[in-house]
Formats: sequence, C-alpha cells, structure tokens
Amino acid sequence: MPIAPPVSLSRRSALQLGLGGLGAGLLPGLTLAQGAWPNKSVTLVVGYPPGGQTDFAGRILTAGMQNNLGQPVVIDNKAGVNGNIATDYVLKSAPDGYRLLVGNGSNMVLNPHTYRNTAVADPLKMTPIGLLLTSSLMLVVPASLPVKDVDAFIAWVKQQDKEGKAVDYASGGPGSLVQTAMELFRERIGKPKMSHVPYKGSAPAMTDLIAGRVPAMFDASSVVAPFLKSGQLKALMATGPKRVPAFPDVPTATEKGIKNFEVISFIGLYGPPGLSPDIVKKVNTAMNTALKDAAVQKTIADRGDDAGGGTPEQLAALTKNYYDLLGKVVKDNDIRAE
Repeated sequence: MPIAPPVSLSRRSALQLGLGGLGAGLLPGLTLAQGAWPNKSVTLVVGYPPGGQTDFAGRILTAGMQNNLGQPVVIDNKAGVNGNIATDYVLKSAPDGYRLLVGNGSNMVLNPHTYRNTAVADPLKMTPIGLLLTSSLMLVVPASLPVKDVDAFIAWVKQQDKEGKAVDYASGGPGSLVQTAMELFRERIGKPKMSHVPYKGSAPAMTDLIAGRVPAMFDASSVVAPFLKSGQLKALMATGPKRVPAFPDVPTATEKGIKNFEVISFIGLYGPPGLSPDIVKKVNTAMNTALKDAAVQKTIADRGDDAGGGTPEQLAALTKNYYDLLGKVVKDNDIRAE
C-alpha cells in the first residue's frame, strides 16, 4: 500500500478527502440503463454467510428499499475468500443495476493487500453508492482479567514484553480488520511484543476469549455487545470517533490519549464499474430513505452499530482513505491472509 500520512481514521477525516486521487474506477460511468429502471428484482450480493454483520446490513434495508424502488430487493449470499468471490462476481456483472455488492472493510479495503498468492478483485474499480452502517471496534478482555481500564492493560502488555513474554490476542482469521486494528494499536502504544492467534471465525475466538485462554481481542461493537451485556467480557476502549451509545461508559482511544487511532468497521453498497449516475442516484435515494425508518435505526442501534447514509462521494472517500491507511499497516507488519 502507499504510505499514508499520520492522520486520524475518523469518518470526518475520510470525508474531507473527497474524490480527488480516487481514480476513474470509483466514479459512476456513463453507461445508460435501458428503459425504466428498475423493471425487475434487484439483488444485493453479500460475500459472507447469513447471520453476520455484513448480511445484516443488507437484509435490514431490503423492505425499505423495495418500497422505494417498486421492485423486490433480495439477498444473495456468495461466501468465500473473505468476500472476494462476491466482489469479483459483481465487478464482472453488467452495469445495469440489478446486481449490487454489500461490501465491508475486508473485501473493499484489506483483501488486495493481505492476499499475496491469490488474485483478488480490485475494489477501487467498483462504483460506490452509499454507506449502510458503521461500527466502532472495541478492545475486549475476559471478565476475569485483572485490568480495570486500557491504561492498566497497556502497562500489563509492556511489563510482559520487558519480561520476555508476548501477550496473545485473538482474531477471527489472518488478514482481518481485527488483526490489522490490533497491530495499529500496538504501533500507537510503542510496539510492545504481542502474538496473533488466528481462529476460524469470530465465534471460536470469542469462546476462547471468554474462557480466558486468550486475553484480548478487538471486534465490532455489535459482535461483542451480547458478551458485554452478559458480563462475560469487559470493554476497555472503543475505537470510533465517539462513544458507542449502547456502552456510554467505555471511553474512546482519543479520550485515553492514544493519538491517530480511530478505526471503524464500515459496510457500504457498491455497484459494478460503469454504473450510470441515474441508477446510482435512485439506489442511493432508496438506501437513504430506508435508513431513515425509525424501526430500522433502532434495530441497528440496539446491536451497537450506527446507521449510515450520505452520498456516493462520501463512501468513495471513506473507502479510499481506509484502503491507504490500513494498507500501510498491513505492509509495515507483514499481515497476510494466506
């Protein structure tokens, strides 16, 4: 990845970047839809199995979007290669607006950098439509770990390093946003030694984290929320630009004095290259209308996520900012997905 400036990863910073330098791949093309659009069902392709955060982000909006568009909006789960199968499928689809991608920080940001031996789709060729939701990451530890806050955790990690030990941390798999966030965190606190323990998914990682077999992990607030509410885990810090409404007592990294460490998990809606501005506008309007529904907003907030919204240009800027910034972390720490 290109070397990124030491700036915050907040949404505000991302949006200020605009579209400059993004490349033609992220600009809507000039291909015109034939006839009135849509005149049949629209498919939202998800690169992960049902039940996860990315699937939820698309599924929660289908009813509202189809009411606005006047045609069915359906989910098609095409899991595999950390979302790359779905990305490639939509990338190669006709730019007619009937196949759209629900993309996240893995297949739209990390995959091109973490896969060294597997050809992956270039996400910057996709047409951004709009942001669906965001989620702060949270640093969580077992309830039994004797640290009361992130300051105590950092002190413990550094003391272990001085004694020649490396504190383990879990992730749902190599090359993930969770691993990348922890490596960035490690950089920001002085690079004490830590050891990555990858699992085959968040569920088994959470099981071992709760049991105390591994002492720390970052994950999206919506993923860890049930375990925080049950008292099985405790949250030391949130990584977003503001506190998570569902957990208002958990401070942000910025509040704890950790500079240039704002990371969000984001999910957006993208189309294939060359998607016409007219279709982009119609889908963006349907998406924003669906996100304004009070019941939708409550469901998203209750999970610990934040509803998205906004313009295609804002999603384009957010995607490119994370592509550059996290790409540098991947390169500097030799993070690999395979």
